[in-house]
Amino acid sequence: MSFRPPKGTDDIGAPASTRWRDVLRQWDTWADRFGYPLVMTPIFESTDLFERGVGEDTEVVTKQMYTFTDRGGRSLTLRPEGTAGVVRAFLDSGARGPWKGAYSGPMFRHERPQAGRRRQFWQLGVEYLDVDGPAADAEVIELGYRFLSAVDVPGLEVVINSLGDTVCRPGYVSTLRSYLEAKRDVLCDDSVSIIDVNPLRVLDCTVCAPVLTDAPAMKDHLCQPCAAHYGLVKKSLENLRIPFREDARLVRGLDYYTRTAFEYIATQLDAAQNAVGGGGRYDGLAESIGGRRAPGVGFALGVDRIVLASGEDVGPQVDVYLVSETGPEDALIAASVLRLAGLRVDFDSEGRKVEAQFKTAGRLGARAVVVQKGQGDEVDVRIDEEREQMALEAVPAWLGTRL
Repeated sequence: MSFRPPKGTDDIGAPASTRWRDVLRQWDTWADRFGYPLVMTPIFESTDLFERGVGEDTEVVTKQMYTFTDRGGRSLTLRPEGTAGVVRAFLDSGARGPWKGAYSGPMFRHERPQAGRRRQFWQLGVEYLDVDGPAADAEVIELGYRFLSAVDVPGLEVVINSLGDTVCRPGYVSTLRSYLEAKRDVLCDDSVSIIDVNPLRVLDCTVCAPVLTDAPAMKDHLCQPCAAHYGLVKKSLENLRIPFREDARLVRGLDYYTRTAFEYIATQLDAAQNAVGGGGRYDGLAESIGGRRAPGVGFALGVDRIVLASGEDVGPQVDVYLVSETGPEDALIAASVLRLAGLRVDFDSEGRKVEAQFKTAGRLGARAVVVQKGQGDEVDVRIDEEREQMALEAVPAWLGTRL
């Protein structure tokens, strides 16, 4: 009998996992650089948290959540996204005033598996809470842009829009609903079914996009505070030299967004997979899940999509492969010395022939080969055609000038 991963999930090993490790390491670096400490929340939460936070009428809640009843009769759900859980954790902590958190981990949605879209998928994200000002929006957008640029997402583009707030959005929604009703006969069945419930989501339908080119735009219906906020976000992005374009049809897929909404697009991918992440402001989310008012802004990025966009090749898996002519016991000691000096080192623990060890060094793409010929301290170091003999302890400094 053999077992395979459930549909929509994958085993990720080398060499693909080498790219994943690089992305996750760089994420920690950039989140730390912007002042977002790590926050870890449960993989499963009360189902009610997501129904109230994400929105009962969203596709995520109605079709995609993995929900189960535990032995105590409680309805629990594997987290389909990270924001609701982080906001809950913030409220539970009793914190007050500006608060930042960065997270990384698996999420779960019952979707149709395809390239860059799995039922268990990995997200990175940040939340900046108890902040109203547009500078917070711009900082969050900048963090995502700098990180995605650092991991070499090609053709990176920032797309933004404003979704208004509880003052100006109801009027716009009414106008949009009337517009959509007049086009009911040319809309797909899914769009028709949500005209009354959530007409904004129709703007996100790729099937109906060709017949919605003249749809009313939210930015033309913004109240003065929302228009001012949106203007300052755009001005800040210009000052930060972050290129962006506006898209009046960008609404995002979750109900909690207000005012700023944005996405990061990898333009060199097919349209179905080109969104590598996105986010926005969610000033009413904390109250919708039973907490106090705590306006916030954040984003989530999909590692699956990032790796798909930027490719799996990140270079050698090790800095040094240690080839030993005297056996694995001596190689283990030498490898330890080099590892403690900060080098990525591997060696053969089975005592295979030297020729086989050199083949492994090539397969791993080792940047240098250190050949241990005897039990003494002297080793041969090889980088391409260059060869030097030296003391083992001198190897890290010598390689540091060449690698």
